[in-house]
Amino acid sequence: MKELNLYKAHELLDFIKNGDVKAEEVVTSHFERIDSVDSKVGAFLSLAKAEALEKAAELDRKISAGEKVGNLAGIPISIKDNISVKGMQNTCASKILEGYKAPYDAHVIERIKGEDGIILGKLNLDEFAMGSSTENSSLKVTRNPWDLDMVPGGSSGGSAVCVAAFESPLSLGTDTGGSVRQPASLCGIVGLKPTYGRVSRYGAVAFGSTLDQIGTFARDVEDCALLNQYISGLDRRDSTTADVAVPDYKKSLTMDLRGKRIGVPREYFGEGIDEGVRKAVYEAIEVFKANGAEVAECSLPLSDYALAAYYIISSAEASSNLARFDGIRYGHRSSSFTDAVDLYYKTRSEGFGPEVKRRIMLGTYVLSAGYYDAYYKKALKVRNLIRKDFGRVLKEFDAIVCPTSPTTAFKIGEKSGDVLSMYLSDVYTVPVNVAGLPGISVPCGMANGLPVGLQIIGDYYREDVLFNLAYSYEQSTEWHKMKPGI
Repeated sequence: MKELNLYKAHELLDFIKNGDVKAEEVVTSHFERIDSVDSKVGAFLSLAKAEALEKAAELDRKISAGEKVGNLAGIPISIKDNISVKGMQNTCASKILEGYKAPYDAHVIERIKGEDGIILGKLNLDEFAMGSSTENSSLKVTRNPWDLDMVPGGSSGGSAVCVAAFESPLSLGTDTGGSVRQPASLCGIVGLKPTYGRVSRYGAVAFGSTLDQIGTFARDVEDCALLNQYISGLDRRDSTTADVAVPDYKKSLTMDLRGKRIGVPREYFGEGIDEGVRKAVYEAIEVFKANGAEVAECSLPLSDYALAAYYIISSAEASSNLARFDGIRYGHRSSSFTDAVDLYYKTRSEGFGPEVKRRIMLGTYVLSAGYYDAYYKKALKVRNLIRKDFGRVLKEFDAIVCPTSPTTAFKIGEKSGDVLSMYLSDVYTVPVNVAGLPGISVPCGMANGLPVGLQIIGDYYREDVLFNLAYSYEQSTEWHKMKPGI
């Protein structure tokens, strides 16, 4: 069987378990693809070739001997380089963590390994997951496979690109303000941010602790549901995970939407949205109607304040979380210093990039004695109001549908000098993180020759509803079958 990298994860799983192909062949095919295209797209920061092939050979021996194997047996999965994999680098694409190797597995990695998934390597990102284009990586440039002059989105740009470019059928990213859904939209694939607390953050390097969530990338909804099934659930090491049963997501993958009510927020189609994006999303809404869903307009007026609240809260949490990177315990240490204070200053000045420094400074400012009440405390109050806003709408509707990003992918360097314009790339995704809700992005068309993403937002722990709606839409259209020319 040729070009195994072109198949979906659930298809490969059947091939491997039925003995049609060997896990080693599947892994080899994906490494061949990486060797062929990654010099162009720049998704990977490191590869675990020897370990992956050894694991695949071990699985093939088990299968041929009739031994039991896991539910992800032989499936290649690639990991954002801010999620710990024991013995592999975990740089967060920052000079300050150059040379650092994780001494333990993150909870999600334990789950993947426990189900016999095979890890291919670590992926590029905006430094410490701060950005919307993956241009803030201090290690390399990642390019959109649809057009190599365009950004892939961020911060999980490498995670989106490796799936879109057929280097890996599945990948993990993190989503603090849209960092899974926005690059999924810009690269024309599926990306899920689960409910805050559905997936353990143990082993993921913290950016904004009350906003971060590990999410999944795939080329179709079934694959996204497959991976999310096995990484979700309670973890006692992360006190924010919820003891809420994880349903069988495969049962949600049906076409029938009768009885489902979908809200379309008028505030998400106003100024700033690209006309091609607007058109594609409205056409997608008609598909939901045709499949039996009832669609009506709704209002989320407080979403206008979400971006401001998000950048205050996330920057405050970042300034606190990143205080641990000081040149004392691990990572980069300045080679010339006079005392401890000078060591901290020089190490952090040399190790952090401009975007990380910007957010640390903003976070420190809003937490300072004179401004805590005026900014940080007020942002927390606004956050609570935004949660109530969503709660009101989701009492009436099963889900909310809107664009994932106001535009398609933009040119590399186009927004680098305009911080506010870059931040506005996340205007439709940030409210979901502020409220802690689940959201999924699925491809819904093309505009300007580039993919458009449709965002579906659900109620807490109702990822099953998202998978139902996303699958019904996906199977009624051809957009998930489109491939970049690379």
